[in-house]
Amino acid sequence: MTVDENPTKLRRMSRLLAGIRDGTDDDTLAAGFLLAATVVALIWANLGSSYEAFWHTPLSIRIGDYGISLDLKDWVNDAVMTLFFFVVGLEVKRELTIGELTDRTRAAVPLVAAIAGLALPAVLYLLLNPSGEAAGAWGVVVSTDTAFVLGALALVGPRCPARLRVFILTLAVADDIGALAIIALFYTEELRLGYLLLGGAGLLLIMQFRRLEVWRGIAYFFVAAGTWVAFYESGVHPTLAGVLIALILPVYPPRRGEVERAGELTRAFRQSPNPDYARAAQLGVLRAVSVNERLLRFYQPYVAFLVVPIFALANAGVVITGETLGDAIGSPITWGVVLGLVVGKLVGITAATAVFSRLRPGSLPPGLTLSQVSGGAALAGIGFTISLFIVDLAFESSEAANDARIGVLVAALLATGSGWLLFRVFDRRLPAEGAIGPVLLRPVDPRRDHLRGPENAPLTLVEYGDFECPFCTRATGGIQEVRKHFGDDLRYVFRHLPLDAVHPYARFAAEASEAAATQGKFWEMHDVLFAHSDALSEEEIYDYAERLGLDMDRFEEDLRLERYRHRVEDDDLDAATSDVGGTPTFYLGATDSDLTLHTGPFDAATLIRRLEEARDS
Repeated sequence: MTVDENPTKLRRMSRLLAGIRDGTDDDTLAAGFLLAATVVALIWANLGSSYEAFWHTPLSIRIGDYGISLDLKDWVNDAVMTLFFFVVGLEVKRELTIGELTDRTRAAVPLVAAIAGLALPAVLYLLLNPSGEAAGAWGVVVSTDTAFVLGALALVGPRCPARLRVFILTLAVADDIGALAIIALFYTEELRLGYLLLGGAGLLLIMQFRRLEVWRGIAYFFVAAGTWVAFYESGVHPTLAGVLIALILPVYPPRRGEVERAGELTRAFRQSPNPDYARAAQLGVLRAVSVNERLLRFYQPYVAFLVVPIFALANAGVVITGETLGDAIGSPITWGVVLGLVVGKLVGITAATAVFSRLRPGSLPPGLTLSQVSGGAALAGIGFTISLFIVDLAFESSEAANDARIGVLVAALLATGSGWLLFRVFDRRLPAEGAIGPVLLRPVDPRRDHLRGPENAPLTLVEYGDFECPFCTRATGGIQEVRKHFGDDLRYVFRHLPLDAVHPYARFAAEASEAAATQGKFWEMHDVLFAHSDALSEEEIYDYAERLGLDMDRFEEDLRLERYRHRVEDDDLDAATSDVGGTPTFYLGATDSDLTLHTGPFDAATLIRRLEEARDS
């Protein structure tokens, strides 16, 4: 499929490249790889001396008189992990620019929870380790391992984890920002300003490459490698070079003009295949998607399935004997790590969420309960990757480092177990809480929802629909009959449930309807989209908007910047939390608190009969 044949495809691809992933299969698989590497490291470390001997094998890289000599473990921690932190930086930049952290309303609770989840664990750790070398390791307990937590959530989480998963991902991004700042500020060795300035010059050169539209990857590689060396020599941990490089790379939604240009170049190559047109078409497509998302898409699998497992293999090998376990049990370092990660994360995140949601009622989205948050907060005690990384930075004593590593591993097991237990308790209480079930999850709100009919009408009909769904299209005629039958006694509400797997244009159409709503023409766009449900490409939707007399500059800008993505996603998440998977889905009833799921046929006669029954009951 070429770009010009389906310009919306590129927009959908850009969303799939995001750091926030929609499925759970990759999370579970990545966590499985990490767990397997950890188990292999533990077994290997306890089979003899080969583990220590291998990872302490020296390796030198020299160019002329200059060289760097590290053992294999340090090459993994200082060099290979730079790619891990580079990907973390890409994810942070994306979320701050066009992701969850751009919406203050959605991000407020996770941000407050993340701050508490950073602070309380450190305080608890320092209560047991107030001074000496051990006190400097308080950073071990502040971070959450996103890959492990998402994998654990997929395995032991609640039945409908959609809202909780978004909450944890947003919290994890804020957690990453805090952990990166802590590494930069508190785990920097003696600072050598000259080399740091050289590293800064490397960053400026990369920024200049972007302005000059340099596309050769080899140029970036050599400058990035030089920047890494400068940071290494400066005393600042060299992995932070990866973060800073990621933060200066641009991220933006696909620009319509660039997408169209990519389509023209692709069409020219198809008509006259030659190397020049091939190169031009390739660059055209690359320019249409931001470098942040392209690099994230490319490197994320390598980090998840190669870099992080190698790191675990090099760092999780703890010799477990009666003596080492006895030392760990008697060590305040071990108990400080366990207390900070298991108790600090659970109490800090849960308490902060409870307090904030009480001070700001409605700040927790529908379907996300404090019970769910507590389960997610327990899982956040799986520190692992960055925790082990900071262990290596904080301790010079191998015995103290061993105690801390045992604490991290024990905390991961306890956090997973406590999360599982809390979720099981939550699942048993679920029917009584009524968070998920046949009752409409989010009450109708005239300030938010799109209504046809009087706001105070005695009857309500809510539809979760998809503009590309043929069944929804056929249902629109029936809904007109229902509205005609009840007149002003009925208010009809439309909410979005785009089925991306089968309807590639539905999400863009939903966002387009919201963009039209800001210009006072939601229902006009709604009717046009359903009237042309088999012709909803991006260009066709722009054509409909122009026919409706919308301000096209404003309309195009709203869609390009995805200003209404969160609005559509909220409806989508509400439906997923309620276990609604198909369209059209209807809720109906006589009051907001009694809008129940309609099952069975959705023809006009059936809906009228059900509404009459609701009015009479």
